[in-house]
Amino acid sequence: MPVSFVPLAAEKDFALFDQVPSLVWRTGIDATCNYVNATWLAFTGRRLEQEIGDGWIEGVHPDDLDGSLAVYLDHFGRRQPFEMEYRLRRFDGVYRYILGRVAPYTNVTGQFCGFIGSCVDVDERHEAFVGAQDFFEMSLDNLCVAGFDGYFKRLNPSWSRTLGWTNDELMATPSEEFVHPEDRGATLDGRHRLRNGATLGPLVNRYLCRDGSYRWFEWRSVAHVDRGLVYAAARDITEHKLAEQRLGEAKETQDKLERQLIFADRMASVGTLAAGVAHEINNPLAFVSANINLIIEELKNLDAWTLTQRLLDLRDMALDVQEGAERIRKIVRGLKTFSRAEEERRTVIDPRPLLELSINMAYNEIRHRARLVKDYGKIPLVEADDARLGQVFINLLVNAAQALPEGEVDAHEIRVVTSTDPSGHAVIEIRDTGAGIPTRFIGRVFDPFFTTKPIGIGTGLGLSICHNIVTAMGGTITVTSEEGRGTTFRIVLPAAASIAPRAPEVEAPPVRVARATVLVVDDEPAIGAVLGRLLHEHDVTVLTQAKGALDLLASGQRFDVILSDLMMPEVSGMEFYDELVRRFPDAAERVVFVSGGAFTVGASAFLERVKNEHIEKPFDVKAVRALVHRLARPRDCPTPLPPSDVPPC
Repeated sequence: MPVSFVPLAAEKDFALFDQVPSLVWRTGIDATCNYVNATWLAFTGRRLEQEIGDGWIEGVHPDDLDGSLAVYLDHFGRRQPFEMEYRLRRFDGVYRYILGRVAPYTNVTGQFCGFIGSCVDVDERHEAFVGAQDFFEMSLDNLCVAGFDGYFKRLNPSWSRTLGWTNDELMATPSEEFVHPEDRGATLDGRHRLRNGATLGPLVNRYLCRDGSYRWFEWRSVAHVDRGLVYAAARDITEHKLAEQRLGEAKETQDKLERQLIFADRMASVGTLAAGVAHEINNPLAFVSANINLIIEELKNLDAWTLTQRLLDLRDMALDVQEGAERIRKIVRGLKTFSRAEEERRTVIDPRPLLELSINMAYNEIRHRARLVKDYGKIPLVEADDARLGQVFINLLVNAAQALPEGEVDAHEIRVVTSTDPSGHAVIEIRDTGAGIPTRFIGRVFDPFFTTKPIGIGTGLGLSICHNIVTAMGGTITVTSEEGRGTTFRIVLPAAASIAPRAPEVEAPPVRVARATVLVVDDEPAIGAVLGRLLHEHDVTVLTQAKGALDLLASGQRFDVILSDLMMPEVSGMEFYDELVRRFPDAAERVVFVSGGAFTVGASAFLERVKNEHIEKPFDVKAVRALVHRLARPRDCPTPLPPSDVPPC
């Protein structure tokens, strides 16, 4: 600060100071007081002769006296102006904070004569400042002043209480070193914005505690750019974050329980249909078994005289066997679809084939109560989980059947209708001609545990779960009913987005294929045998254990295609594949899994992880042949095949 002198022209100038509201005093060249104005005397309640000389010192608070005199004498010796704050006793004995601005003064000739000071009462401002200081020290929030260099300049005690570090430890380390690595980037970015004059908040990050844990803080900060300082308040929100985490865990548990409940309801539906499913399997199984026995007998008794007629009979019996096997395959496929236990897995599907599967599952409940009418109109593809949507269809079909009395098939009808609404949504309706739902109950049919069925029939959860499943897919399910005339459940699902139209399938002309080497690994000998027969145009090796297959590959033998069962004793198909990846990676790429069903969590996860193709049992003969032909190494003869009576090259 440059030296500034106050020039005084004459003693009479001091008469003016008696009129000003400030407390004015003056010293001589010997640094002792030789004047105070009337305002000073009014403040202290003393006479002039009591204040001049060193008398004024008596009014200074003892705690401030030594410091104030040292500051005064230091600046007096250097003839430098200064500011000084100290407590001065008022006429009533109360000490008040006063702020003095002091500067050297000269006479008219410019000669140094001493110091002159002007003081104002700042007690109220000082109390506010002290209050702010007290608030800073006592606040439960973490308050701090930091520099743009990242170091703390001042911290209140809450920091040490919260984090466990001492004040010195916190101030000796750049603040970002305490920030969780995942939050450090956002924190440094916030400091950069503060440096550019922005106000920051709320910013959330984690700070390291002495015990190695982290606590969450929500920051609000403002910068004094000229001073290069940041003033910040950091509120500890760790408990709030932990509560959020517990809430998330609770939601995850709730979702898990909901999935289990959906699956349990689905299994309850399958259990309800078990007798009917067994009946539906037993019917085709009866004539499949009988026809196979007859075929065996006929083949034993076959002679040249009756060859033609017997072959025709054998063909008819074989066709019946094929029809029965197909019916069983559809039922098994339905069971596999509806018993899938994994989390929701949506794909783009046509609802109508799923309706057919559901009808096959529920048909034994329907057939003794009503005629089933299918009125399938055009319907868009939808994005849905087939197991869950099938569960909805089965529930609605069984409910429709149970709303009708047994033995009155001709009097009642269950109609399944598909259509497209004006908005392009898929609509599925299941209508029955039963007794209907009383008006007072219509608004409650989707409530959990509400049911109009007798005790012991149904859980009251089916329709509630159906509602949850459909709404989770972005759709709606509604019910209309008229007592004595029947009930209609209406499902509306949004069309799948961005579905490219499927190109028409054009059957390609047959192409000559190489005679491939095929390895079949299946613990069921009959499966291996039938695969060997249907792939008779290839060189097929059949084994019942994966260990033998590994030994064969270790001996140097290579195969174009490896058909492996998934679930096998001793060494499973999954373990077999993993061993191939480790020892024979080329062979691993040529594995096709032939599975009766990935009915364990591990098997399902394996098929999700591994990109190899797989075929489900019971398999389609044409599909297996086409797959092997596609994977076989081609020869240099990609010309169309000759007529079917000529064998492939």
